[in-house]
Amino acid sequence: MITRTDAEALIPEDASGEIFKAAVESSVVLRLGRRLSNMSQGMRRLPVMSALPLAYFVDGTPGDPTDSPSGSNRLGMKKTTTAEWKNKYIYAEELATIVPIAISTLEDSAYDIWSEIKPAIGEAFGAIIDAAVLHGTNAPTTWPTDIVAAAIAAGNALALGDIGDLYDDIMGFDPATDTPGLISHVELDGYLPNGFVSAVSMRGRLRGLRDATTGLPLFRPAMTGMAPSSAPYTIDGVAAYFPLNGGYDATEALMICGDWTKLVYAFRTDMTYKVLDQAVIQDPDTGEIIYNLAQQDMVALRVYMRWGWQVPNPVNRINDSETTRYPFSVLQPASGSPS
Repeated sequence: MITRTDAEALIPEDASGEIFKAAVESSVVLRLGRRLSNMSQGMRRLPVMSALPLAYFVDGTPGDPTDSPSGSNRLGMKKTTTAEWKNKYIYAEELATIVPIAISTLEDSAYDIWSEIKPAIGEAFGAIIDAAVLHGTNAPTTWPTDIVAAAIAAGNALALGDIGDLYDDIMGFDPATDTPGLISHVELDGYLPNGFVSAVSMRGRLRGLRDATTGLPLFRPAMTGMAPSSAPYTIDGVAAYFPLNGGYDATEALMICGDWTKLVYAFRTDMTYKVLDQAVIQDPDTGEIIYNLAQQDMVALRVYMRWGWQVPNPVNRINDSETTRYPFSVLQPASGSPS
């Protein structure tokens, strides 16, 4: 029988790095967010400015005939100001997956098993991260509110058709109702968008938009030969991504616009792996045994990491209210319409 040691010999020594690269390529959150240095413990404190200092013009100069040092008219006096800070936290939580492999598959020396399972593992991690961060799906309770829910709570959401056609909903601003479009929502909160993440169905909607005068398409894919999820579209000069890993929920959001550098994440434990050969794998919901590795002549690759994220959302001079300030906005499906 092929043992754990035998199976581990089939996995390259830099396996963790290869899995991480595959996960980054699969996950829009890992690709667009800003990675901080690894965490030395399970929680990291992020001091965030909550009130900005102010500056003033100095009124007059000392010694002016109207100067009254003992009264209210103190010319030339500089005013003081304060700056306030609050803490936000990144909590590293465990993410893991187990990939069972039949020993008969490993016995076939012509079969490059690593090249087969590496993309699948990366996609699994990418999907669970995107679903948790963007939509709150199965997210740990210590993590912040997901991007879609937080954007809606801050008032940074509109439904398809709220302003006009899709072009207006994304690019425009309705002065009659004082309704910002998707991009304007982010800009009015003091941020400049640097990326869009969209449901794959939005590709067709964008392709269908044409100039009313010339009939030419308004949105044109970049002719770079890139994969469909690798930003072949640009909107207002920034890249648009269409995740295909299954972690994006089109029923909640057709498109997410934002300044993705304001989403930060950090690792407590980098990706590690271990090959199991004497284990029972159970369904965590029902307790039912799915695989008995020893009895079924199988091994399983267990991949594990600890990871956390946060949106610090510090105060800025465009919008000083944390209640309504958020670096992301959401375009939702029209009421009763398919996504």
